[in-house]
Amino acid sequence: PAPAAMLINAGPRSYMSVANYSREDVLQQLDNFHAEVLATNWADYLNLVYSVPFWEAELDKLTTIVQPYLHEPEVGAKFAKTQEMMDVLYQCEDVRDHINELGEVCTRASGFMGTGYLAGEKVDNLDENTELLGQTYDELLKKHPDFKPKIEQTVGHGLAGLRSKHKFRWSTAHRYFF
Repeated sequence: PAPAAMLINAGPRSYMSVANYSREDVLQQLDNFHAEVLATNWADYLNLVYSVPFWEAELDKLTTIVQPYLHEPEVGAKFAKTQEMMDVLYQCEDVRDHINELGEVCTRASGFMGTGYLAGEKVDNLDENTELLGQTYDELLKKHPDFKPKIEQTVGHGLAGLRSKHKFRWSTAHRYFF
């Protein structure tokens, strides 16, 4: 009975923790995070659905622990590259989602098994959409040349898939034998 009485009267307790990360620990965590995100297949929608929330939490943590070392050229440059990578990932994911939606609408517009039976509405401005997608693809490649393989993996291959449903041209169509 005495210990319970002590707990009741104890009042609120405060908890404080200070985590120290050495420069080497921060660089290692940045390297690991960068490698994990960059090695993932950005065109795999389901993988991104599962992984991105955890990556965002990890990036928040990294943003906090990198602060004492941001003034150092090596750490600052590596963190900036990581932030650019995440920006490119989000842009590629958005463009690829749009491409996938257009492809799905095109498929539904052809009806059941392409017969026209129960066909959905067609996209009226598909030419404008594909032109803007091609321009966005070119802008991504120009703005982020270090991430060309990932841009190709997501947007480039997405455009190639959409090309099988609607005939259009874009700057690197020849890479996909169009």
